[in-house]
Amino acid sequence: MTSLPPLIVPHRFNGPPRSGNGGWTSGALATTLPAQGLGTAVTVTLRQPPPLDVPMPVLPTAAGATLTHDGQVVAEAVYAEARPVPVAPVPATVAAEAEARYPGHQVHPFPSCYVCGPDRRVGDGLRIFPGSVGGERVAASWTPYESAVPVAWAALDCPGGWSSDLEGRPSVLGRMTAEVRSLPRTSERYVVVGEQRGLDGRRTFTAATLYGPDDEVVATAEHVWFTVDPRDFR
Repeated sequence: MTSLPPLIVPHRFNGPPRSGNGGWTSGALATTLPAQGLGTAVTVTLRQPPPLDVPMPVLPTAAGATLTHDGQVVAEAVYAEARPVPVAPVPATVAAEAEARYPGHQVHPFPSCYVCGPDRRVGDGLRIFPGSVGGERVAASWTPYESAVPVAWAALDCPGGWSSDLEGRPSVLGRMTAEVRSLPRTSERYVVVGEQRGLDGRRTFTAATLYGPDDEVVATAEHVWFTVDPRDFR
């Protein structure tokens, strides 16, 4: 098999300061598959922090595609064995009110994160700030200023993480299965809902769903997170 065009994670799509946002990177790799990341569930496993601003070879495999850097595997994409199960919706008014309870406003392991970093400006980061809506769920409203498959994956990333105890258990994304059913439209209002679904040692299992008008599922995802020391990523 011949290699595909290299993938570059521009610096603005960072998660931790020195590496790519896991959701954006995973979505970008998903678009290299023949399904182009739309309408088909894809699972991406991150093996190491994705470096920024460097071309990374993408190698097609029998099951999907592998992203490498300096001869080491960064991420692997395969078609998912099962579709992610959506998180139950919440009203847009409830999601908007929940943003004031976003824990990241006070304590954030990576405040410059492209998706949920409070240090990012409007029009630069997504500024999705999910707050508690009861139980083990969080929600936020979101109005995209740009639309692409990697952006949709990114929007589904951090809301899953914040449904868990990121203050007490700082974590980074290890695996994400996402199904983008349609691309979000710019300047329209959406609701993102995240949910914690389990704990197992260093692993946290979460999910997130992006809802449009009339509770239409625009995209949905399930995640596996691994606890880390944030100082190792700064």
